Amino acid sequence: MDGPSSEESQDEERQVLLSIYEGDDNFKELTPTTFQYLVGDTGHFKSFLLEIVWGEKYPTEMPNINLDAFYNNHICAEVKCNVVMKINEEGEQWLESAMTYTLFEWAKENADVLMTNQVEQVIQSRNASDATTEVQQTKKIKEKKEHMSKAQKRKLADKTDFKGEKPRGWNWVDIVKHLSKTGKSHGDV
Repeated sequence: MDGPSSEESQDEERQVLLSIYEGDDNFKELTPTTFQYLVGDTGHFKSFLLEIVWGEKYPTEMPNINLDAFYNNHICAEVKCNVVMKINEEGEQWLESAMTYTLFEWAKENADVLMTNQVEQVIQSRNASDATTEVQQTKKIKEKKEHMSKAQKRKLADKTDFKGEKPRGWNWVDIVKHLSKTGKSHGDV
């Protein structure tokens, strides 16, 4: 054999990736052959989650470049296709060598160019629909009433007036009763 097998190359590259991206929250290893990197600032309309999946013959064949993660729903289809195409073009020159780190770094460096056609309007419309969903969910929660037994309702009715409020003076202290319990102070004599 001329060089290491695909399996050995993948194992070596996996270890290198884990050591390079240790502590980087943007990098994730989903499986031993699937890696994700968040390019750009979280929540920004030009950010995207780049997923690279190695095939059995990687690095002698191109890995699968994927932007179908849920995080990328804000990106229009045309931009997704363009990003995948450009990353594949970049990867063609790195065949026969470890390229995952190189592709992640290339995507980070060229993120602005890759996302030039992405418009902010798409993400705003999604956030507006999320806000209406939240309002509907809070309305559903508020409609829920507390169920009380007959005895609980009767006890509440005895303590309150017809408006559901406690009568005036319900928490006043009876001064005569209070003074009889405390007694005279020695300074009053």
